[in-house]
Amino acid sequence: MEQKIIDLFDRYTHGGMNRRDFLERLTSLAGTAAAAAALLPILENNYALAEIVPENDPDITAQMVEIAPGIKGYLVRPKAAGTYPVVFVIHENRGLNPHIKDVTRRVAKEGFIAFGGDFLTSKGGTPADEDKARELIGTLSPQETVGFAQSAVDALAKVEGGNGKVGAIGFCWGGGAVNTLAVTGDPNLKAGVAYYGMQPKPESVSGIQAPLLLQYAGLDERVNAGIKDYEAALKANNKTYEIFVYEGANHAFNNDTNAARYNKAAADLAWGRTVAFLKKYLS
Repeated sequence: MEQKIIDLFDRYTHGGMNRRDFLERLTSLAGTAAAAAALLPILENNYALAEIVPENDPDITAQMVEIAPGIKGYLVRPKAAGTYPVVFVIHENRGLNPHIKDVTRRVAKEGFIAFGGDFLTSKGGTPADEDKARELIGTLSPQETVGFAQSAVDALAKVEGGNGKVGAIGFCWGGGAVNTLAVTGDPNLKAGVAYYGMQPKPESVSGIQAPLLLQYAGLDERVNAGIKDYEAALKANNKTYEIFVYEGANHAFNNDTNAARYNKAAADLAWGRTVAFLKKYLS
């Protein structure tokens, strides 16, 4: 698929245009309405593929819970008795959808208690309609987002079976949320992993306490524009961090329900680094 079509879809999914305008532009780029219609299933997520780790996997237990007042989400635990580090999984701008639930199960399979938070709890929860979910995400204020994240992390630090150490991993909008959470200096956040997330303002970096793993897609010009200033601020403030840029990969390269943007090589490498990083700082 031509990169300009993927870039158009990225602009659409991040609020750069409404669906009608997107479809008109897509038709123009594809040449015909029929060609545009054929591209849509490749560009959009297919949640029929969102079960790398099934919910009935014998090694885990999974359920929707409310871990603190107004903090609902998907809690997945290893079934074996023991004490485990805890990971807060933060969704993309589509909310707590089947793909993020699957990612949460994957985290649990790696030996963590994992909680996929639903930041749209106050809006009635994540709707099935992705466009509606994106619209609702756009209505959240920065205070609401940070408040939800901090409340979740603080509750997870005391969750039954946890070792008291909490990390956060976020994708796209969620990657930005990890960065925003980190700059608050929340003492209960012990590690953060941000996949292609927007960066915080450089002047806010001094508040960061947790080690960070920052992972970016080489073709993601929109997000990557902020890497240089962010890294300079991290260095200047002597923060612990690692940055990786996966050349040839698009924004959302980890999302294996999206045929147009998923990059298995980048996703596998980034996931291995993510698990090792979280085990290093949370075990």
